[in-house]
Amino acid sequence: MKLAILDGTRPVVIDDDTFVDVSDALPADDPTTFAAGWWRGLVSGFSDLRPAIERAAATNQRQPLDLSRLSAPALNPSKILACASNYRAHVEEMHGVQERTLGTVHPWMMDFDVFLKAPSSLTGPADQIILPSDVVDAGLEIHHESELVIVIGQGGKDLPVESALDAVLGYTIGLDITVRGDGDRSRRKSYDTFSPLGPWITTSDEADDPDDFAIRLVLNGSEVRQDVNTRDLITSVPEIVSYASRAMTLLPGDLIFTGAPPGVGPIVSGDLLDVSISSLGSMTIGVR
Repeated sequence: MKLAILDGTRPVVIDDDTFVDVSDALPADDPTTFAAGWWRGLVSGFSDLRPAIERAAATNQRQPLDLSRLSAPALNPSKILACASNYRAHVEEMHGVQERTLGTVHPWMMDFDVFLKAPSSLTGPADQIILPSDVVDAGLEIHHESELVIVIGQGGKDLPVESALDAVLGYTIGLDITVRGDGDRSRRKSYDTFSPLGPWITTSDEADDPDDFAIRLVLNGSEVRQDVNTRDLITSVPEIVSYASRAMTLLPGDLIFTGAPPGVGPIVSGDLLDVSISSLGSMTIGVR
């Protein structure tokens, strides 16, 4: 099942080039009354709500899908986690990136770990990346990082690797936009609009093996910047979920960016980023 959010408030199911509003499948008559609560309730109780959602999707009116109306397929997650240094080829390229942008290499940044991004950086498939003027004026590079994103369902604490995927609702596409320079990762990756997400969540049962997704990013319609498979992850998806849950409780609706593939590079105003992940879809994000 493909779950999306329309106009910022309405839960919908996507079917090819159509959508169906399934708001009436949720316990509340008016989900907008509960702000993000209805979304977290849907995520945490999805297995129980699924029969009603499927009935609504089968019987409610289908409407043509207009991607410009889709919001980020998550509302106010308690946290956005992101993985650092999770593809060997990216770790290798970052030596050159740091030499160019910092004049030195920080060895500790070459090791796998997780860090936090601000939930306020989240935007959807119809939004643009807005480059901060002070960063641009300072001449700092701002890079794209196309990534598989894990959407937590039930969540939990201290999850074993063997059952970690039971805590996952599904997967979506994300861009982890990054200012290259000194300072903490969380700050450099948390500017408003620096976490484009979408276009929808594909639930785990419909998605392929998360350790076999093809990720591709094309710049301005012709330049292939990133082209990789998640089988090349240093730390696999189940291991990521387990590792993160040992540091902090994963709550329904939390997001985990799984790490930048090789091929990161600068973006400038006017660029268009076409990013796709096999079986999950694609989206085009502009830069200004």
